[in-house]
Amino acid sequence: MTTPPLVSPFGGQPPPQQQQQQQQQAQAARDVNTASLCRIGQETVQDIVLRTMEIFQLLRNMQLPNGVTYHPNTHQDRLGKLQEHLRTLSVLFRKLRLVYDKCNENCAGLDPIPPEQLIPFVEDDGSKHEDRSGGQSRSASEERREILEVNKKLKQKNQHLKQIMDQLRNLIWEINSMLAVTQDWLKQRFTEGIGTLAISTGF
Repeated sequence: MTTPPLVSPFGGQPPPQQQQQQQQQAQAARDVNTASLCRIGQETVQDIVLRTMEIFQLLRNMQLPNGVTYHPNTHQDRLGKLQEHLRTLSVLFRKLRLVYDKCNENCAGLDPIPPEQLIPFVEDDGSKHEDRSGGQSRSASEERREILEVNKKLKQKNQHLKQIMDQLRNLIWEINSMLAVTQDWLKQRFTEGIGTLAISTGF
């Protein structure tokens, strides 16, 4: 003898409290945390890289049919693996696109934070870097403009120093040339003086 099935007092439907719990669970499943989405995206990228490396390994191990003994079973096996990897890659890229779109959708209302503020800095005394308020820190565009101005001034100074070094090099070359000419002239005068002295003294 079988027992009759239990009938809900609400006419075959779950009670309202259970319906609310199911709706909340479905809403929670839809509203996934952005951090967990980023983790899923990271794992997907790792899977894509792994599958791509496997595809390149398969392609590297394949032999071109130029005079080599041809094994159709091995070729079909490798071709099947290659097609499976390509299908998996296509699915992974679609998954990554969905994660990317969902992250953009979740972060649409947030104010963009400059990457410089997300990087932790260590001060010289070893203390942790305190959060900088927007009024105290200069914007990245101002810093970039200042860096460009400093680079421009440095280039001008370098050009000026190069000109001075070229002028000094030319001056030293001229002095060395004049010294060489003077030494030759002095040697010539000295030999002429010794020659006239020898003639006058009768040596």
